[in-house]
Amino acid sequence: MSKPNVQQTQFRDRYGSWSVVTGGSSGIGKELAIQLAASGLNLVLVARNSDALEQLASTLKATHAVECRVVVLDLSHLDSMQTLIDATTDLDVGLLIASAGFGTSGALADGNVADELAMLDVNCRSLLQQTWYFSRRFAERGRGGIVLLSSIVAFQGNPWTAHYSATKAYVQSLAEGLAIELAPRGVDVLSVAPGPTATGFASRSGLKMGKAMNPADLVQPIFNALGRRTTVLPGFLSKLLTYSLATLPRWARVRVMGMVMKGMT
Repeated sequence: MSKPNVQQTQFRDRYGSWSVVTGGSSGIGKELAIQLAASGLNLVLVARNSDALEQLASTLKATHAVECRVVVLDLSHLDSMQTLIDATTDLDVGLLIASAGFGTSGALADGNVADELAMLDVNCRSLLQQTWYFSRRFAERGRGGIVLLSSIVAFQGNPWTAHYSATKAYVQSLAEGLAIELAPRGVDVLSVAPGPTATGFASRSGLKMGKAMNPADLVQPIFNALGRRTTVLPGFLSKLLTYSLATLPRWARVRVMGMVMKGMT
């Protein structure tokens, strides 16, 4: 495992002794949790997969001598936020990594509305509740950090993943606005907009991904950007896919992304 750099070792002084990581059992959330533990932060690990969370917590405690609190939780449930509040009230939480989320693909009219509503609950409603609650806690203490997982599909409409892309546009817009609101109160807000990444997302969403980034490669760009930027496009692939469309009018970007997404569904 790589050693944390100087910036990472300062995270405990900047944000406090505890970090909450949703979606912490796999993918980007898991990789961020691993490196935060290496930086000396204690962790509240939140996800649905109890076995994966317990195994990760055991490994991090043994490897980095940090404390870990496991919260097995389905964030699509309407009462999930209260459970998370109850599990963290007694902790000096200063950093929220809201990486839980999932996607769907195909024509919206052909999909299952229950799945779409569950995705809306996880990607938007629950994320808003987390962000509202912890931003208030962080603002009261005068320091903190919030990392929200957006996507490169957040910057225009995307046929064949129309609703998923809309949920990520919500996250992106929320992060951009909150970064300005919370900066004077000592709270850093960062939107992370990765491209295709090798996580469990593809299998659940039904997308066929070709080249995909390794979640571990996204961690350092995120740490480098936190407190310095509002949005980060981690990895070469994210930058290539975003900047190559930047000069096109929005309607053209939508059509291009539609052709890309249709080929992946």
